[in-house]
Amino acid sequence: MSAIAEPARARSRRITLNLLKNLTLREIRSEYKRTALGRVWSLINPLAQIAIYGIVFGLIFRAEPEPGINSGIHVFALWLGVGIVTWGFINVGIRDAMQSFLGYQGLLKKVALPRWTLPASKVLARAATYLTEVAVVAIICGILGGWEILLRIWMLVPLIALTIVFIYGIGLVLAVGIVYFRDIEHFWGIITQVLFYASGVMIPRNVVETVQVETLDAGGYTFLGGPVPLLAVFEANPIYQFLTAYRRVLYDFAIPEWQLLLSLTLWAVGTAVVGLLVYTRFQAKIVEEL
Repeated sequence: MSAIAEPARARSRRITLNLLKNLTLREIRSEYKRTALGRVWSLINPLAQIAIYGIVFGLIFRAEPEPGINSGIHVFALWLGVGIVTWGFINVGIRDAMQSFLGYQGLLKKVALPRWTLPASKVLARAATYLTEVAVVAIICGILGGWEILLRIWMLVPLIALTIVFIYGIGLVLAVGIVYFRDIEHFWGIITQVLFYASGVMIPRNVVETVQVETLDAGGYTFLGGPVPLLAVFEANPIYQFLTAYRRVLYDFAIPEWQLLLSLTLWAVGTAVVGLLVYTRFQAKIVEEL
């Protein structure tokens, strides 16, 4: 490697990182621009959802999670809150990343820039909002469960990193796909509705287990002559696994099981690899397809 090529490559990386930083800051600043309450809305929205789903599933349907393993917390609204803010992070992050090329098409047609930075900035901006939300949830958990949360809170760092990679991988695939097929946006809207209920956002695992046992005893949920492993399908959902890991830390004051962490790592790396492969294969024609 020549002495001249190395500084040029380093300069290119620095320019790209500065571009990513500026795009991310732009997204953060514009998220609640021209609103009276500003970033307070990032807390009001999940609080409203927690209140609504807490009443529907907690009071009406009597959904009740197990008490926190180490924390002893037994508050459905707080368990629900961890799920709501984490689901919002994943859902909105993927949606924003998916729409990034279309949203920046004017810029893409005028300026040559590393296109992967556009969905990345969307995901990082959403991660910044999530940090505020999850910090509030962590404080409430600490108040109700005790100072022991401090012994586990560091685990949020690798979890958030894995979640960012997972979101980016899926978002990158969808961002490229939607450029070629606009129908993907509508299909993803339907998939999102299914995932919301199939990811354990407001339905505890013990409820699914009880429903499976009672239904099988009644002769239901069979396919090709055998029982449908409803609980196994539920737990195989990667978003359910992410929610479970966050609840282990914030609600249980525990370290997620190594099997769960391994699964999340494989999901994050797998989606990122697929996303980068799709991006590498089709990114050259993104501008002319817009």
